[in-house]
Amino acid sequence: MAGHSKWATTKHKKAALDAKRAKAFAQFIKKIEVAARAGGPDLEGNPALEVAVNKAKKNSVPNDNIDRAIKRGAGLTGEVVDYTEIMYEARGPQGSALLVHCLTDNRNRAASETRVAITRNGGTIADPGSVNYLFNRKGVVVVPEADHTEDSLMEVVLMADVDAEEITKVGDSFTILSEPSELQSVAKALDEAGVEYSSDEVEYVPTMKVELDVDAARTFIKLEEALEELDDVQAVYSNVDMTPEVIEALGEE
Repeated sequence: MAGHSKWATTKHKKAALDAKRAKAFAQFIKKIEVAARAGGPDLEGNPALEVAVNKAKKNSVPNDNIDRAIKRGAGLTGEVVDYTEIMYEARGPQGSALLVHCLTDNRNRAASETRVAITRNGGTIADPGSVNYLFNRKGVVVVPEADHTEDSLMEVVLMADVDAEEITKVGDSFTILSEPSELQSVAKALDEAGVEYSSDEVEYVPTMKVELDVDAARTFIKLEEALEELDDVQAVYSNVDMTPEVIEALGEE
């Protein structure tokens, strides 16, 4: 029975990883379709599409899937791809704030599923504008720590004459913040310096964070996971902070 239990746990973890991988692939495909619809299928003449394709390839999305997404988005397959971008605002436990970024072909479905996920998992829908002001839109590049230091990354940015605002250590990674318009310049500087990074996205960064206790953190994680599982949700941003003690306590459960 012990072996069976271990195998069941392993299968469960693999299924969860496979689901996350499939969701990530779907997000990259949507971005390619949106870019192709807006600017056409030619990568050289459509910088947004080129960026979307490069990110998809970097994250191992199959070339066939990418090619189909470009054709579908550009209307070359006879299908009509029309996604709407929506940002929902919510409150979580202990006054925490969330922005839920959706990209959907069915506004009613996205609204209904997002609302249910929030209200059933310890959150409340917030009025438009009551949460958004707590965040700034920034370019965010995440660099795994590896052999890097804050000073070495700063040197790369300065040598490339790129306008990065801040480099901070978060866990076992460094985060480089910039204005959204500078994001690709920062990423290019890192590429040319041979520095590998795990993501480069325009995100909503909180201007201040809310520290949660263990009970609130448990509720927040459940809420965030419920939202991230929705097909229409591209990203969930929050102003939540958890101390090492809270994270350790949750890990022991």
